[in-house]
Amino acid sequence: MIKAGIIGGSGYTGGELIRLLLNHPKTEIDFVYSTTRAGKPITSVHQDLLGQTDLKFSGEVNPDVDVVFLCLGHGNSTSFLNENKFSASTKIIDLSNDFRLQGDSVFKGQRFIYGLPELNKSAIKSAEAIANPGCFATAIQLALLPLAKAGLLTDDVHINAVTGSTGAGVGLSATSHFSWRNNNVSWYKPFTHQHLGEIGESLSSFGKSVGKLMFLPNRGNFTRGILATAYTNYNGSLDEAKELYNDFYKDAAFTHMSDEELHLKQVVNTNQCHIHLHQHNDILLVTSAIDNLLKGASGQAVQNMNLMFAFPETEGLLLKAGVF
Repeated sequence: MIKAGIIGGSGYTGGELIRLLLNHPKTEIDFVYSTTRAGKPITSVHQDLLGQTDLKFSGEVNPDVDVVFLCLGHGNSTSFLNENKFSASTKIIDLSNDFRLQGDSVFKGQRFIYGLPELNKSAIKSAEAIANPGCFATAIQLALLPLAKAGLLTDDVHINAVTGSTGAGVGLSATSHFSWRNNNVSWYKPFTHQHLGEIGESLSSFGKSVGKLMFLPNRGNFTRGILATAYTNYNGSLDEAKELYNDFYKDAAFTHMSDEELHLKQVVNTNQCHIHLHQHNDILLVTSAIDNLLKGASGQAVQNMNLMFAFPETEGLLLKAGVF
């Protein structure tokens, strides 16, 4: 058993991480740190865990845990690590965007490895610190990485993706309020989303030319999941594209190709990414679907932990979707 600490456990990703780790056979939660809820039961916030844990939020940090997960708002992980020191043997998994880009990946001499297992599994296994990918970034990279590796992304790529309301976090805002979100759809941050940086770096990591990424994110009137579609010019056959993708993901534990058209329910509450290919004349359409809180956040963080500690990659993550 390893001991895990969670920093910032009152949000959606923190709650999902607590749920996963409570049911992980090789992990024990040592503390869930909160500055505002210290001493209160975890179940006072995460009512879905009633009967599963008697843990309370802690106002103290144990610096000697085996692994610590940072579930803080973007920009806050750096501040926290500046103010709190962990033992040299403690592995760090950060779920914010503080260390995802190459230019930000070294902090106090420690390098954060970009934690997309389908791209960096070998480096993750030997890493001491992980920058967990963003949710949109995960869905879009997994849709496009095989094409990038083959040098087939030289033309512009048009991407449209819709996410559930949990992607906005637990904080209230005009666009996350039920009365606004229900029966409503809208786009935001057109062509400028913050995940474009990490997506671009991953797609360019094979040394091949990559066209412009035209990304339009959308808010959906549902709670969780991301359905992403990406299309670009393509001169090969559909069978050749399928062979390319099947070969790229042949050893992937959670990314799978589907011959059928995708829908969100088949991946919600799982750590899966499902991908479907469709060709129209000289256009290849790639669709990917993930749960933004699991494969797009907490589930992928646990997947990275499994790799770092040489556990089976799927340990604690064999979750079934609720499709009906």
